[in-house]
Amino acid sequence: MFFHKKEPIHAVNVTEPNPRFAQLLLEQFGGATGELSAALQYWVQSFHVENAGIKDMLQDIAIEEFSHLEMVGKLIEAHTKNTDQTEAYKSTLFAVRGIGPHFLDSQGNAWTASYLNEGGDVVRDLRANVAAEAGARQTYEELIKLATDKGTQETLVHLLTREISHTQMFMKALDSLGKLTDPFFGNIKPDETVALYYNLSTDGNGQDERGPWNSEPTFKYIANPLETHS
Repeated sequence: MFFHKKEPIHAVNVTEPNPRFAQLLLEQFGGATGELSAALQYWVQSFHVENAGIKDMLQDIAIEEFSHLEMVGKLIEAHTKNTDQTEAYKSTLFAVRGIGPHFLDSQGNAWTASYLNEGGDVVRDLRANVAAEAGARQTYEELIKLATDKGTQETLVHLLTREISHTQMFMKALDSLGKLTDPFFGNIKPDETVALYYNLSTDGNGQDERGPWNSEPTFKYIANPLETHS
């Protein structure tokens, strides 16, 4: 059962409507990194999870994402509802589709379920969610830079903040499974190449960048893969 309270989880106040900025906001309503994508992704994932605690977390976050979708929708509505029919308004998607939010991204592409990343394995899904939150956070950061209305900025900062919170929750859930840093999951044992790093790119001077990603004790560095496998 769902219960909707007609009060946003965070107050949305817009004093300087800007239809062009509203079109950018569509990215977080009907775009790949938007709130609809996150809400549906986490909700569907919850049905695949046996761990009761992680299932509950996914459902809680999914419902919060629906509340974020409402907030973004209210922002778009406020930026398009009471504005003059100026050239700025006529140059946006709202001139054709009407005021308020639509299931489009900022370029007018329709939302699609292909944006959702879920695969039926809790470790795989939680890692996909960390990436999803990172994408959303990056989009919000760019929107905040472009926003000129103070109330809009405050709402976007709140939404960005919650992306960070959700990332931490997903990482804690992975840690509780012992999979925060462990790359292995599933039932198939990897072959002997799992610990090899192949040097497949050079800068012409015969040297390569080295770091923990291609060094002992985790990896054996293969300086010349052609010689090794010739």
